[in-house]
Amino acid sequence: MAHLQTISPCLWFDDQAEQAAQHYIGIFPTSCIVSIARYGEAGFDIHGRPPGSVMTVAFELDGHAFTALNGGPVFTFNEAISFQVYCDDQQEIDHYWNHLREGGPSQSQQCGWLKDRYGVSWQVVPRALPEMMTSGDQLRADRVMTAMLGMKKLDLAKLQAAFDG
Repeated sequence: MAHLQTISPCLWFDDQAEQAAQHYIGIFPTSCIVSIARYGEAGFDIHGRPPGSVMTVAFELDGHAFTALNGGPVFTFNEAISFQVYCDDQQEIDHYWNHLREGGPSQSQQCGWLKDRYGVSWQVVPRALPEMMTSGDQLRADRVMTAMLGMKKLDLAKLQAAFDG
C-alpha cells in the first residue's frame, strides 16, 4: 500500500467518480488509478448504492493523492475550492486549459479559472504569476492585475509584457 499524504482532497461526485478520475489521469503526466473500492451489502439502508458499484477511486495526479467518492447528488462543487495548476510556459497553460474543459459542458471564467464538466474548479496559471504579483513593485503588480482581469485563459506573454511595462 502506498504512503498516504497527511492531507489529501476527497472529491464528492454523484456517480461519476471513476469517469472523473480517468479523465484527470489522462490530462496530468505521471498519474494513475491506485485502487477502487466498491459498495457492498453493508450500509445499503444508508447509502442506497447497489452492491458492486464504485464507492471510491484512489488516484494520483503528478504524485498527489486524491480520492473520488460516489456519494450521490447531496453535494455539488462550487468555486469556493479550486485546484491551482502551475504551468511553466504557454504550451502547458494551453494543454491544461483545453483538456480540463473538454468532454462536456464546462465554463471558462475570469483570471485563469474554469469549471470542468464535473463542476470542479481549476486555476490554470503561469508559475511566474505569483512572483510578478509579489515583486515588491506595486506599479508592475497593478499592470499585471489589470491585464489578468481582461483574460479568461491566461496569456503568459501579455502578462510578462504588462509586468515589464
